Amino acid sequence: MNWSEVDIVITGMAAISAAGVGLDPMRAALESGQSCLTPVPADVIGEEGHLWGRAEGFKATDFLPPLKARKLDRCSQFATVAAGQALKHAGIDPAALDPTRIGIILGCGFGGIANSVEFLSGYYKGGVEGLSPMFFPNTVANAAASNASIEHGLKGPNVTIVQRFCSAEEAVMMACHFIRAGRADVVLAGGVDEVNPLMIQGFKAMGQLGSYAAGFGEGSGILVLERREHAEKRQAAILGTVDTIATAGLLAGNADPARERLLAGSEDAGTISLSGTADMDKELTSRLASARRIELHGVTGRSIAMGGLALTALILSLRPGERGFHLAASPEGPFFSINLTGGSGV
Repeated sequence: MNWSEVDIVITGMAAISAAGVGLDPMRAALESGQSCLTPVPADVIGEEGHLWGRAEGFKATDFLPPLKARKLDRCSQFATVAAGQALKHAGIDPAALDPTRIGIILGCGFGGIANSVEFLSGYYKGGVEGLSPMFFPNTVANAAASNASIEHGLKGPNVTIVQRFCSAEEAVMMACHFIRAGRADVVLAGGVDEVNPLMIQGFKAMGQLGSYAAGFGEGSGILVLERREHAEKRQAAILGTVDTIATAGLLAGNADPARERLLAGSEDAGTISLSGTADMDKELTSRLASARRIELHGVTGRSIAMGGLALTALILSLRPGERGFHLAASPEGPFFSINLTGGSGV
């Protein structure tokens, strides 16, 4: 299939964050601009003055049977609920379509850590007999996407990306690749992550609570990406269009051609979203147009895979036909930029 002949549109979204569960709480947080971060309890790290973006309004049993929720780690709970909400928002019933043509690709940074601690603690305390088989399936980062696909019957491509602060952006890029290559008609793409006391303690030990881990958050942001022809055939509302995606590994100064490719399209953007550590890269951000900026790190928190939430926030903010520009960065790379156009269905 000729990639240039395949348009990719966004037909559904979901958001779970410190702002709340659903798109409306995210929209309200964007409009108010007020931080949803809360203080990290002093007994977690032995000092005060730090914030985190816990999704306190999320309760898995509000959406899943208690027994099923109990079997899932927190990341899997986020992903399973968000995937269901995104499919519903897109008007997609996987059972009514070919499930082998519906995939899910998620970025995830810290999924499985909490369950890994519980699993290994049993071994250290009681040897082999102390290992709990219930914890084991959730000790890996790909548990979230896998559990979401099982719950919703998605039998297409299933991939988990762990690529530092650009994990969700790479998930979106791979989803577009699968659609353009003809391997799927619909792909759920975005990010999911959690934050817990153990992580905060680790960040403190590494001296990162004042930099990359400041205001660390959790939750999930998922986009439903779809081949335009497929979306139009089922008369789906178009929330936006994915125009271009650019990426770079390392940037070697202002004269680097990769920097120019990365920033292409930002001059025409009406709204810009920043994710990862992009807000800390002054060389990059100084080149951006003086458009309205969405910087979720101060609203719902920064995290490895929160690019999905930033993209959701960007699409919620775009007017029909307005150009949007998303920039994501990790401290030493990679870097991603995504150009979008707002649709009429938001």
